[in-house]
Formats: sequence, C-alpha cells, structure tokens
Amino acid sequence: MQIAVLGLGLLGAEVALRLKRQGHKVIGWNRGAERAEGARQRGLELASSPAEAVAASELALLLLSDAAAIRETLFDHGEPPELMDKVLVQMGTIGPNESRDLAGQVSAAGGRYLEAPVLGSLPEAREGRLILMAGGDPELFARLQPVFLDLSPDPQHIGAVGQAAVLKLAMNQLIAGLTATFALSLGLVRRAGIDTEQFMRLLRTSALYAKTFDKKLANYLAHDYRAANFPLKHLHKDIALFARTATALGLETGLSEAIASACYRAEAMGLGEGDYSALYEALVPNREESESASRFAGK
Repeated sequence: MQIAVLGLGLLGAEVALRLKRQGHKVIGWNRGAERAEGARQRGLELASSPAEAVAASELALLLLSDAAAIRETLFDHGEPPELMDKVLVQMGTIGPNESRDLAGQVSAAGGRYLEAPVLGSLPEAREGRLILMAGGDPELFARLQPVFLDLSPDPQHIGAVGQAAVLKLAMNQLIAGLTATFALSLGLVRRAGIDTEQFMRLLRTSALYAKTFDKKLANYLAHDYRAANFPLKHLHKDIALFARTATALGLETGLSEAIASACYRAEAMGLGEGDYSALYEALVPNREESESASRFAGK
C-alpha cells in the first residue's frame, strides 16, 4: 500500500521506516527541516508538502504533535491536501472532541477518518510491538488491518471516534502518575540516606513494582534526561488534555493538575525537550545526593 506519514518526529520517523521495511511504499513529510533531513538520510522518501504526500498515497497517517499542528497541516497550510477519497488515520494524542471535529472536517472534504493512537516507544515502533487503539468505522478498521498489523501485534477497535482518544489519554495519565509517584518515593529514600538499590530490591518483589521504574532509574540517579523517547513537553500536553477531558466527565482532577504544574516547573528549568522522567527535577528540587545514591548512578 502507498502510505503518507505526516509528522516525522521521534515516533513518526520510526513508524514510517517500519512500514517501509514491511514492504509498503512510504512517503514522508515534516514541518521541521532537521527531522525531515534525518529521515531522508535513513532512507525515507520525502515530499515537499503535505499535499504532495497525500496525493501520492492511498492512506495518510498523522503523527503530528497536537490538534493545532494537524489543523495547520491539513487545512491552514499554503497548499492544503486534497482529501477527496483519501483515508486519514490520526495516530497521535489529541482530545476526543478534537478527534471528532477532525473527523467531521475530513468527511466534509470527501475523505474517510479513523483515529488510531498508539502506546509504546521507539523500540516498540521499530519492532512492530506498539499497542494500537482504534476509534471509528469498524469496516474501515478491518480494511486497514494489514497496515495496523505491521505496527502492532494485536490492534484493538475500541468504539466510535473519540473513544480511542479517551483511552489513550487514560494510558498517558498512568505514565504521568507512575512517573510522579515513583520520583517522590525515590526522592524521599535518597534524601533520607537509604541505600537506593536496597529500596529497589524490595520494590521489585512487591505488587507496587512497574517496569518503568527500572527503565528510568538511571536518568534520576544521573540527572540526565537527554535520551528522550517521549519528551516532557508532550507529557505536559497530554496530562493537560486528560484533565480537561476528565473534568468534562465529572472526575476530580486535582492530582492531574498538580502533575501538570510540576511539568510546567520542569519546563521552566529548560527540560521540556528532555525525557519525561525529568519531572523528577521539579518534584525533588535541589540536587542533594546521598553517598549511597551516587554509588549506584551507573545502574
């Protein structure tokens, strides 16, 4: 299948290259020249505009940063793409109302729309192990299964447009919550001079353990967040989207708003482009490390 990938950021580039390796003809486009050139050097064919990419393809995958970027790309660009008889699949994290609005605009332009946000990071994208959640027409979901199965071992149809978007926000809220609560627990242990590895050994044997704790531990210990698979600024955007969506449904969102505030403080420290685990620096200010913690900085 001929596929356009609009948005060649960290995840978008990996999705595009994965589909190319799986035998699809892929053409990419990105707003920023640096990311586009990086994808070209890795073997991806590039279009000069979204219109060119969509015109050359049967299917367009949107992996753009937010709803504003999608609107600019599809409707406000100098040369907006012709969407008649095209299929657009929105794979980023946007709000359910934003997704429903986008579906309406695509339909009004003569195209077909499906939301299919994914959970997973760069290794999962490279290996086709993303968790894919789709919302929209079940028939269109079934038609796109060959593409989805190249990205995910078990693509799931969730329901109508908007429902997969809600589920993705629920998942990303867990990323934020686990990151924040682990950062606070680790910060307390280290400030109290307790051996970090002893804490981790006990935690790993408990029902409280999540694999993400070990995955990000080295970042906290070294205060190094440069290797970002998912930047902090995007976590901030997603937790704010979660709070707005949950508020509209009558949920208490004080916890989410507190995490969003911590994201804001971390961004003010210049950490917005760093890995989302940089949230630690806002929650555990002043880099006072115990002697025992420094022993384990390389683990």
